[in-house]
Amino acid sequence: MKRDKFHIARKMPQTTLTDTEATIDMARLRAYRLSRVREQLERMEVAGCLLYDPINIRYATGTRNMSVYTMHAAERYVFIATGGPVILFDSYPVQATDSVDEHRPAQTWYYEVTGDGTFAACQNWGDEIADLMNIHGGGNNRLAIDRLAALGFESLKRHGMEFCDGGEAMERARVIKSPEEIACMSVAVNACDVGMARMREALRPGITENYLWSLLVQANIELGGEWMETRLLASGGRTNPWYQECSDKIIRSGDLVAFDSDMIGPFGYCADISRTFHCGPARPTPGQKELYSLAYEQVHHNMDLIKPGMTFRELSEASWQAPDAYIGNRYVCTYHGVGLADEYPDIVHPLDWEAYGHDGVIEENMVLCVESYIGLQGGTEGVKLEEQVVVYADGIQTLSTFPFEDELLQ
Repeated sequence: MKRDKFHIARKMPQTTLTDTEATIDMARLRAYRLSRVREQLERMEVAGCLLYDPINIRYATGTRNMSVYTMHAAERYVFIATGGPVILFDSYPVQATDSVDEHRPAQTWYYEVTGDGTFAACQNWGDEIADLMNIHGGGNNRLAIDRLAALGFESLKRHGMEFCDGGEAMERARVIKSPEEIACMSVAVNACDVGMARMREALRPGITENYLWSLLVQANIELGGEWMETRLLASGGRTNPWYQECSDKIIRSGDLVAFDSDMIGPFGYCADISRTFHCGPARPTPGQKELYSLAYEQVHHNMDLIKPGMTFRELSEASWQAPDAYIGNRYVCTYHGVGLADEYPDIVHPLDWEAYGHDGVIEENMVLCVESYIGLQGGTEGVKLEEQVVVYADGIQTLSTFPFEDELLQ
């Protein structure tokens, strides 16, 4: 197996404790992202969009403020007129950027804050959004919305508005990365590599899964990252089935330890890398080596396929097919997009195409994660591996340089 084929050297800003933002043209990055949003709004023939998802707000405006909190507390939103201003509503002070034309105080109307006055507060909020549509919409009453409680839709309907999916607009906007975005993502992945190295060095019998995971979390925050999307780390018998989050289970000699970083790192970009370690001093068993080698083969076969111009279906149909014994416990997809978080598209296995597949075309400057999970259905252990790659005209480039486990490869 050609183990180092995809570990090519890359140009990226060095991650240090200094201000890495100074090494990247952030104004150019913000202008690019906002232009991508406006292109989609024009394509969908809407007057504007209303965004509540903090990741979409970050993409469109370059601002962040208590992102995890505002995922459930609706105290921050942005209105973007297709041919007009970007107006950011926030309940708390926020740093200005060149992508925002006006700041206004947010009108909150979720029950925790407004109680029995929620309906009236929502009506006032709806009046303000309708006023913006009247001023900047040119008679167009179509509004794209990414996420909104039912009461909000009712408030806007009384003003005669029509709605379409703002999630579609934002996913399509985010799918093609600028050079500045790729540089930011390289910094995020480098921070992830640092955390994984600390995990690998600290792995020994007697520590808990929670402790091992905390080393990645610490590295992320220390190097300017933001939060963890999941806590997917498991050891021994908890590695099968996949999707079990870390616990106070003690890691034992001979255990496989699998994890998925799911890390929102520096600049808000996602580092989505998976590795599986083996905890010594016991030696890996033949069964563990078989699991790992199959997962490694799947990831590298599927990376080797990626070329601009391929359709999602062509990529799916050409993807590595697991031996029959492992198909029932397959991962949910073969590839997925990634940027500020996991993104469009998800490309599924061929046998799932009729139920879940959707077609499209691989384009230059997409960033994809290539996934593998190998574990027998009902088995005792499994292996999770994943690489994050940029698509270029002449092939792909891996963003992580973190090695695979030679002792687990057959």
